[in-house]
Amino acid sequence: MALSPRQRWQIEQWKKKMSGLFGGQKDPPRPKICPACGSLVGTSATRCHQCGASLTFSLAAASKSLGRLMPATSPMTYAILTLSCLFYFISLLWTVHISGLQMPSGGPFGIFNLGAINGEVLQRLGASLPMFGYPGQPTDINQPWRLVMAVFLHASIVHIGFNMWVLMDVGPVVEELYGSARYFFIYVFTGICGYILSGFFGHVSIGGSGALLGLIGVLLALTVGRRTAGMQMLRTNLIRWLIYIAVLGFLFPGIDNLAHIGGFVAGFVLGRIMTQRPPSTATERKQAYALGWAAGLAVVLSIAVMVYLNYRVG
Repeated sequence: MALSPRQRWQIEQWKKKMSGLFGGQKDPPRPKICPACGSLVGTSATRCHQCGASLTFSLAAASKSLGRLMPATSPMTYAILTLSCLFYFISLLWTVHISGLQMPSGGPFGIFNLGAINGEVLQRLGASLPMFGYPGQPTDINQPWRLVMAVFLHASIVHIGFNMWVLMDVGPVVEELYGSARYFFIYVFTGICGYILSGFFGHVSIGGSGALLGLIGVLLALTVGRRTAGMQMLRTNLIRWLIYIAVLGFLFPGIDNLAHIGGFVAGFVLGRIMTQRPPSTATERKQAYALGWAAGLAVVLSIAVMVYLNYRVG
């Protein structure tokens, strides 16, 4: 019985695979693609002939390898979402272990306390503290890792739910505009700036809202001086967002308006400085990867310090 073309192709593929297992002839090596500039390079090359980037140990190569493990669309937004939810879950389990699950009270507004996290737990995980204090007390100035950790901590289900909703609404827009690496830097940097301002005024605070206001600040900077209908509509929507957040900040106690202001101003400044498009040249990609990895290193080191200090305390 004659074999179909597909069956013959499958048999040939199986023969090639078995031949490779037993030392037979292998397919010739294929040209490589530089992860930094996208140029084709030789099969045995270790550096790109166009931009000089290492093909194995550069930030671009590491970013490309890491990118294969993440979603194709808005990968860094999902990474921030995952990390924030992970720390909320850890803090909730720790709270239940210490004091049990607290039921909301206080009438209709008690819903804001649903899944509330114990204050001691938040402080040990890295809540932002006053910048200065009495000798021997933990502060942001002597424990700067708190400025990073606080961005990923949240106080209740409503708190993290609202922030993650805004993140999934605004984050993908900024990530597509600036690229994943620069977007992650913007998120972490503006969050830190928000807590620096808050700490100078003696506040204890947590949450990603300062970083989210930073993303809004970046988008608002994009609309400055542009009079197209699309930009005017975007500017109107962003200003409306800012008004809503400001009103909520004055109506409800516990909202850190200073962290919001610090994050927003930092984001607006970055939006005016940074090129308002994804990196397109080898130099821009190198700079973007450096910013993204710097932010990632700050997050990893902050988590490591937090774990070490809690392990030492016991």
